[in-house]
Amino acid sequence: MSDKIARLTEELKAHLEKANAIAVKADDEGRDFTDEERAEVTESMRKAQEVKKALDTAKADSNVRAAIQDLGDAVGLIDGQAEAKDRRAQAEQDGYRSGTASIGETFITSEQYQDLLKSAPNGMFAKDMRVQSRPVGYKELVTGASPTSGGAFRTEDYRGVLVGPEQFFRPLTLRQLVTGGTTTSDQIEYTRITGWNNRAAPVPEAVTSAPVGSGEPAVTPTQAGVKPESGFSTVRVTTPVRTIAHWIPATKRALSDAAQVRTLIDSFLETGLEEELEDQMIAGDGIGENFEGLASVSGTQTQPAVPDPAGKPAGFGKLLAVRRAKTKIRTVGRSVANAVVIHPNDLESLDEISDNQGRFYGDGPFGANLAQRLWNLPVVESEAAIPGTPWVGDFRKAILWDRQQASLTVTDSHADFFVRNLVAILAEMRAAFGIIQPSAFCKVTL
Repeated sequence: MSDKIARLTEELKAHLEKANAIAVKADDEGRDFTDEERAEVTESMRKAQEVKKALDTAKADSNVRAAIQDLGDAVGLIDGQAEAKDRRAQAEQDGYRSGTASIGETFITSEQYQDLLKSAPNGMFAKDMRVQSRPVGYKELVTGASPTSGGAFRTEDYRGVLVGPEQFFRPLTLRQLVTGGTTTSDQIEYTRITGWNNRAAPVPEAVTSAPVGSGEPAVTPTQAGVKPESGFSTVRVTTPVRTIAHWIPATKRALSDAAQVRTLIDSFLETGLEEELEDQMIAGDGIGENFEGLASVSGTQTQPAVPDPAGKPAGFGKLLAVRRAKTKIRTVGRSVANAVVIHPNDLESLDEISDNQGRFYGDGPFGANLAQRLWNLPVVESEAAIPGTPWVGDFRKAILWDRQQASLTVTDSHADFFVRNLVAILAEMRAAFGIIQPSAFCKVTL
């Protein structure tokens, strides 16, 4: 560990301990923070966030230097420098496209992976060598430091979809739309809004101080200047934190090849976790270890199919159905829709709708738009959606809580992998999902 990293770590620890001491004192005395304590805690957390950012940068620089050194030791300094330069360029390109380093890039530049390679002579694992890595955390996969989610020091909720062409070089995903949060518990308890009664109205000034109903004739609420009462209908919901995990086998020789390891992780492990996470948020039935997804939550709205109007091409009614669902979110759900989640087959059918002269209503096969939009709503193309039933909604009214940031572990301690020169690369995460306001979502029948 470099002197700079050690110093920043101690500084971060000091700020957090100061804030924690104040919180513990207030808890022990069974009271809220005083104004002075609240200011001190806020300032300590602000400083902690600044130090955390500097610490992350220092660690990233240290990992890159270590990777360069390792490559230089294994294949010669000049070759190592060239390969490190190529990897940095690729990482910068990937970062530009996705807004953050991939999980594979994070793994192969991590301390844990570098230590694992150092345990093997010349970075190559012999047949009789044991393999066991320390877990490598990757907080940006679900929630963390990225702008699409909440990390350990983020206190604000994600609001709205980031717009601009740079956000759409990679397809928009469902977890970019929902509100990101964190938890340290194995069970989340939250309040779900099931309805409300808005009785706001102009109210005249009171003409008497007498109670309502008193006197002859009886004093009316209007005469007493009584303000109308509005209210929410709520229900307390408890949802458990679930584990999503899978692993893939690899040879010990492949483990020595950083580029190949990165490909395996990015192409299979990362994609697999994200696909299952998206499936659970949409179609989870709440049974067993499944999330309670949109399809199984009661209180969501439904927009039935709309027949094609006379004189309009086949499929035109599908477009109208999606537009009417957007209206229901606004008028019934009292929310503003921020996306459409649709199965690829349905999106294909909408893209192919054309007028009687064969002109596409959308961008057509050679459209230049980077972002797919429908009725001015961003489109999330997902196989998690059931064909024929896309979802329109305000996905900010759904929350994804991160309990355990996604991690990677490598080991040969599985079945007979040790004698077969194989290793298992395990990726897992723990998270919970909840719908705060079901009426802010509408299932469309196409």
